Amino acid sequence: MSARRGSRVNATLTDGRGGRGARVVENGEFTSFGRRIIRAAGRRIAAGDVEALPALAALSADLDSAIGDAVLGLRQAGYSWAEIASRLGVTRQAAHQRWAHGPADTARGVA
Repeated sequence: MSARRGSRVNATLTDGRGGRGARVVENGEFTSFGRRIIRAAGRRIAAGDVEALPALAALSADLDSAIGDAVLGLRQAGYSWAEIASRLGVTRQAAHQRWAHGPADTARGVA
């Protein structure tokens, strides 16, 4: 049993941190893996699989959507536009203009 009375949750595995203070685990390795997969797909197509070229190009839209989801999650966790923009190498205004259409900002009245 954990420190919480009657709970079967292992307190050493779930330390109760949530939201902004949550621990980030292996994101660098995970994104590196994704990068290698995309590059390998490009090499396979370059070797003559022209039929797969549209599927590779469609990954661009998927990546944009994933970035939007990440920004939305960070905004919901309390990160500012300035913090997000600095990580992306853009201005606060540019980040806001591109991703502020999310429900979190609409519901919170953030502009």
